[in-house]
Parts: sequence; structure tokens; C-alpha cells
Amino acid sequence: MRVALWTAGFAALALLLHLLSGILLPFVVGVAIAYFVDPVADRLEAWGCSRTIATCLIIAAFFVVAGGGLVLLFPLIQAQIVGLVSQIPDFIEGLRAYVEPYVNRLRADLKPEDMQRLQDAAETYAGTIIEWITALLAGLWSGGVAFLHLLSLLIITPVVAFYLVRDWDRIVAHVDSLLPVTAAPTIREQVGKIDSTISAFVRGQATVCLILAAYYAVALTLIGLPFGLLVGIGAGLISFIPYIGASVGLIVGLAIAYAHFDQWASIIGVAAVFLAGQTAESYVLTPRLVGDRVGLHPVWIMFALLAGGALFGFTGVLLAVPAAAVIGVLVRFAIVRYRDSDLYQGGGP
Repeated sequence: MRVALWTAGFAALALLLHLLSGILLPFVVGVAIAYFVDPVADRLEAWGCSRTIATCLIIAAFFVVAGGGLVLLFPLIQAQIVGLVSQIPDFIEGLRAYVEPYVNRLRADLKPEDMQRLQDAAETYAGTIIEWITALLAGLWSGGVAFLHLLSLLIITPVVAFYLVRDWDRIVAHVDSLLPVTAAPTIREQVGKIDSTISAFVRGQATVCLILAAYYAVALTLIGLPFGLLVGIGAGLISFIPYIGASVGLIVGLAIAYAHFDQWASIIGVAAVFLAGQTAESYVLTPRLVGDRVGLHPVWIMFALLAGGALFGFTGVLLAVPAAAVIGVLVRFAIVRYRDSDLYQGGGP
């Protein structure tokens, strides 16, 4: 009976999130900001500062820093985006010229009917990939990148973040008081594990992404890579997806370097930047800033991000890691209970 009630509750919550995904973005971002800065508010409160004043200082500092960074970087990023888009036809033409000799050789080696089947299959798969990318981008757009949603981010998010940070401890205490008496210790234990997992990943991985974005942007710009600032920031910010950030940045960076540089030393320099960044992330940044408390497999994180984006748009991407952490902790708890049960021990149901 309990399992059925919890399952029904999670299903109802998922349905509600799906129905309200179009308006949830500013609230999800506000919750994320509040969760991120709550330890700072606790520290200031412990030093004698009132919770309201501490909240005002933290939220104001957060949005001043974030807004200042956007104001400084947006013109540069916008110029590089426009320049990159204008260069796409040249990239495509260069790629066509590079691939054409191999295609001609393949055409000469294959029978006409085999070549036609290969061409039809390539067109089919290319069309499917384009449709999938278009649908994904459309979902992300409808999930929070439209103008009205951006406006709601600017207006609603600071308000949500302020009240949540100010009342965070009271909200947690109130929810704790509503837990079933007999199950409260178990729920508190599992929620503590969920909090440890999410905090380790969100706070630690956010710091790692910012460090990598700054490193890639500065290093690629110093090398002289065109659009290095855009490529570096993009690669760093998507580094929360395991191995994807460095891989995408490496591929895009090498493609741009190959199109613009005549010397192999510059192309090798681009590769060395991403190799050094990935090495630092794997052996220095992630072990020190994220640690081994996360317990989320990289494949599980990638699946959660893709599933969240497909189901709920950009809001789903933001909710993917917390949801993956919750599911991971609950699955491990269920496995422990199963191994302690008579069903596993062989004593019957």
C-alpha cells in the first residue's frame, strides 16, 4: 500500500511538472540559486547577521556579479556568434572540398546500385538527425528561451530566490514536521543522502564548469583561435555533461583551427588546450571540488539530461540532475532493503 501511494505521488508530481513546464523556469532557477547560496546565508547568520539582511546582501551580490558578467561578455559573445554564423557556408564548402575526393573514390569502387542505397541511407539518417535536433531546439526554446520567459526570469527569479533563502530553514522545519512519525527517521536519512549528492554535484560541478570556461576561453583566445571566447565558454559551461564539454569543444576548435591556420603547431596547440583542461578536470578539479560523494554514473547523468530536455524542455534539463540524484538514492535504498528481505534471503515473500 505504501509503495503504491509513493508511486502514485511521484507519477502525479511528474504529470504536474509536465503540464506546468512552460512557466516553471523562473521558479526552478530561483530554487537553484537559493539552494546554492543557502550555506553562505547560514554562515553570515552564525556571525550575527540577521537572516533578512544576509539574504539581501547575498542575492544582491549574486545578481550584480552575474549581471555584470553578462554585460561585459554579451557584446563579445554576440559578435563572435554573428561571425561564426557568417563563416558556416565557408566551413561547409571546405568540408565538401575535403570529402569530395574520398566520395569519388568510393563511387568508383562501388556498384551504382550499392552507391544509390548508401546515398539513400545517408539522406534518411541525415534527415532524421536534423528533425531530432530541430525538435530538441524547439523544445528548449518553448521551455524557457522565448522573450517572455527571459523577462519572467529577470522579474520573478530574484523574488523567488530572496524569499526562499530568507525562509529556507523554516520551510525545511515545516516539511520535516509533516513527515510520518514512524517513517521520519528513514526519510530524513535518505533526504540527507540526496542533499549530499545534489550539493556535491551542483555546487562542485558549477565551480568546475566556471573554472574550465574561463580557462578554455582565455587559452584559446591567447592561441589566436577565431571565436575562441565563444568556443571556450561553451565548452566549459557544458562540462557538467561527462566528457561532452571537452569533446564538443575539441571537435569545434579543431575544425575552426583547421579552416583558419596554415601551421600544424597552432592546431596542435588547440588540441593541447583541451587535453590539459580534460586532464585537470579529471585528476584535479573534480576530485577536489566534487569528490566521491556524488554516486551518479556518467551514463546516468547523460540519460537524465536528455530525458529531462525531451520531456520538459530547458526546465527539464535543470531538473534532470536533482531528479537523477533522488532516483539514484532511492534505488540504492530499495536494493539494500531488498537484500535484507526474506525474498532475497530465500525465506519466502
